[in-house]
Amino acid sequence: MITVARAGRHVAYLGPPGTFTEEALLGQPDLAAADHQLCRSIPEVLERAARGRADLGFTAIENSIEGTVNIALDALIFEHDLLIQREVVIDVRLHLLGHPGTSLEMIRRVISFPVATAQCRRYLTANLPDAEQRAANSTAAAARDLSDSHDIAAAAIGTALSQKLYGLELIATGIEDHPENQTRFVAVARSGVPAPTGHDKTSIVVFQRADRSGSLMGILAEFAARSINLTKLESRPIKKALGDYCFLIDFEGHIADQLVADCLTSIVAKHGDVKFLGSYPAATQGQPEQNSNAAATWSAAQAWIADLRRQVELS
Repeated sequence: MITVARAGRHVAYLGPPGTFTEEALLGQPDLAAADHQLCRSIPEVLERAARGRADLGFTAIENSIEGTVNIALDALIFEHDLLIQREVVIDVRLHLLGHPGTSLEMIRRVISFPVATAQCRRYLTANLPDAEQRAANSTAAAARDLSDSHDIAAAAIGTALSQKLYGLELIATGIEDHPENQTRFVAVARSGVPAPTGHDKTSIVVFQRADRSGSLMGILAEFAARSINLTKLESRPIKKALGDYCFLIDFEGHIADQLVADCLTSIVAKHGDVKFLGSYPAATQGQPEQNSNAAATWSAAQAWIADLRRQVELS
């Protein structure tokens, strides 16, 4: 069961209108029907959710080409206590936008969100090698600023939605370097863990108690011993000293699953502190049969040991 944004609830996300974030949000019927708060930055989105000024914050967290959106991830790890309610994955299609009458040969400046610009390196190198690259807060902000500027020697890298919203023309379509490019978004709230669906994902951050040889292997062994499949493993500096890191771990399963609960218990008892970021429906299907078999095997083992312990004579 997915946590639904009820009518009258407020959802904060990165604006202005026309961002990929808005495109992903509008693909979720309940989120599309909620009251929208467009924010100027990702930190503002998460701040609004953390302070209760919005019921949900909706933000990009990972791109298949450029990797983690660090500003979002670090805010979830170090600044706020928010829980992921769902994830949304969309295909990313980037287009070169310009004023009516602007041709490729006329372009001297390209404006966009730096992550989007980085995803179009090959196209820009081949077609606009001398164009100045300027940063904007989002792809939609780039399109809006271009529309306001009336600069026919400039172009923006943006979405099809922003092209329509800001009255621009498509100079070139699908200019991303990798057609399989995808971005993952998450909806976060101050409280609540969605009920398990059978196709769930859990996100945690592990802070090691001691930086010693084999410590990460010990943490990962807890998952391997229970046949829990990891979908993401990433280290992040903890902002204290050079070389000090914590580990973001995404894995298949839900905190309500006995295997998952047992695994996290062992990690906290033996290896380090854990910040729980949420258990939520996975956007892609995992390995339910394998997970089910592992859970059944573990339950059988627990029943076996419980039976042995019942035979212990009380003094």
